[in-house]
Amino acid sequence: MVNLRPISTALNEKAKRELNEKPERIDEDLAALRQWLARTPHIRSRIDDQFLVTFLRGCKYSLERAKEKIDMFYSVRTAIPELMRNRDPDKDRTREIIRLGVGLPLPLTDGPDAPRIMLIRPGVYDPKRYTIEEVIKVSTMINDILMLEDDNMVIAGQVGILDLANVTSAHFLQFSPTFVKKMTMMSQEGSPLRQKGFHYINTPTGFETVFNMFKSFMSEKNRSRLYVHGSNLDKLYQHIPKRLLPKEYGGESSSLQEITATWEKKILSYREYFLEEERYGTDERKRVGKAKTAESLFGMEGSFRKLEVD
Repeated sequence: MVNLRPISTALNEKAKRELNEKPERIDEDLAALRQWLARTPHIRSRIDDQFLVTFLRGCKYSLERAKEKIDMFYSVRTAIPELMRNRDPDKDRTREIIRLGVGLPLPLTDGPDAPRIMLIRPGVYDPKRYTIEEVIKVSTMINDILMLEDDNMVIAGQVGILDLANVTSAHFLQFSPTFVKKMTMMSQEGSPLRQKGFHYINTPTGFETVFNMFKSFMSEKNRSRLYVHGSNLDKLYQHIPKRLLPKEYGGESSSLQEITATWEKKILSYREYFLEEERYGTDERKRVGKAKTAESLFGMEGSFRKLEVD
């Protein structure tokens, strides 16, 4: 018996129509993934139904692509310990970053089968006090929760709004080409979630350099879904209805403070989950074939170089 959360009629229809989901076959597909993981010694993966179905949906029920995606999901995470290890939300410094509300999933979607909207505000953190790695670590925690809980995000995808208000050259200096490559690989090759559009607002001078660096690592499909609106929110509203946005953006949704407080509670409620996450990843010494290390994935010497096959 499949242990999956029931989804709305609208999302059910979308999953069938766009993701090739056949409810009568999910059990068989999940069993096939679990059998493959049992025979794949280098991957230590979660195997519960809700986790695995995210990969099937993200890969439109191609079993082979789902296997590749799970492998890459854990390979990339293992190669970026600075983002994916020691994610205890109860640490004082982590809670400080959570309370800044740098990355927030907005509570409303544009209809029952519409994508989840993510608002990202890097200008609210002080780059003299926090590193970009610390800030993104909190974002990975939010993303993990959404993977497990948010059927709109898993089935319909996500739309991002990057608000660059108050971003300074000190913020941009934290975006090295290596870090940008890690980020794009984690969100593209290493994630089962699908990006449906990305909107840049309040773009400052110097933005083009970082923007072009991100674009150079993106797939053609994702590049075609980028929109730069400058400080003109009316252009943003043409894509994302005003009513879905927080009050601070002229919208009718909850305030940023309310959304941040809700997410602080939710992340803390997942503390045991994040502590357990330390057990999962890849052991490249056990991989058949070429090891996937930081060097081979990102083109550099990495923290997990020692795991390369001798």
